[in-house]
Amino acid sequence: MKDPVSASFFPRVAGAYCIDPQGETRTYGEQGKLDMDAVCTTAFDGECAVYNQFGLKRLVSLRYVDGAGGGGMVEINLSRFADAAGAYAMFTKRVVADGDPLDPSTPKPIEGGAAAALGTGRAYVYRDTYLAELQYNNDQETPEALVQSSAKALTAIALSLGKGIPGTVDLPPAVRALPVAHRIVNGIVLAPKDALGLAGLGPLAIGYYADGAARYRLVALVSSDDAKARDAWKGIRGRAGVLPVAGLGDEAVTVTLPGAAHSDYVFARKGSLIVGAGDEDLAAAAGKSAPAKLGKDQKIALLKAWLAAPSSSGHSPL
Repeated sequence: MKDPVSASFFPRVAGAYCIDPQGETRTYGEQGKLDMDAVCTTAFDGECAVYNQFGLKRLVSLRYVDGAGGGGMVEINLSRFADAAGAYAMFTKRVVADGDPLDPSTPKPIEGGAAAALGTGRAYVYRDTYLAELQYNNDQETPEALVQSSAKALTAIALSLGKGIPGTVDLPPAVRALPVAHRIVNGIVLAPKDALGLAGLGPLAIGYYADGAARYRLVALVSSDDAKARDAWKGIRGRAGVLPVAGLGDEAVTVTLPGAAHSDYVFARKGSLIVGAGDEDLAAAAGKSAPAKLGKDQKIALLKAWLAAPSSSGHSPL
């Protein structure tokens, strides 16, 4: 591995795979051989604006190959972002994006770093300010064989790489604040800013939940102090049509958010924590009825129980 900055992150061997001895290590951005403009032309086809929006600072690209000569290879892009929120936001965009975490095609959790997920022929590993994206290829395999072999290779590399990447294995504070009960597996998205169409709101963790026939979302924003939380609260309180809710946190409101779904939310602030409960605005799948929604009183009850519980801490995996 020919990058002195990140060489220690990458295991020479992981499972049956090893770093390609004939491969090229490409580096971009800070302490890289190529500048960030080259990311747009040679690394991320048509998506560099998204990475830049989330605060991309550095990129390392290299390849692992099957040491047994089976023809498999794994391309890895390791991105470093300005902060953990940007890295985790990009991770959730890759895993959940704008889709439904209950969709069978959604990548499933695996071991690796602070959070990792495995899809068909691809895997993602998040840790601290880093996101690793792994893509498996083997033109000698049938599609059926590729599913099995890619899962084995990617799982082994993701586990080893997740140990080598430096930094904390704690998820961002807003993500750790989300309740675990009834949360859908892989049902988290982190929006760095302007979340839910509300200017200046972020980073906001958005959790997807299912309880029986009901689908709903819970959201959390954790500020460093009460004053910053009050500043963030202005973006919620300033929406047209906001109505106050008594007896919930330090202050609370109901609001209908913008967008085609017109999701109804109850938001509350307690100290430096802002929480919300709202409708699931995913369109119903073809041939299926829309999920049941929670009423206003049910959302208020959820938030009251949440705010009364001990603060979340530690590593809360997807």
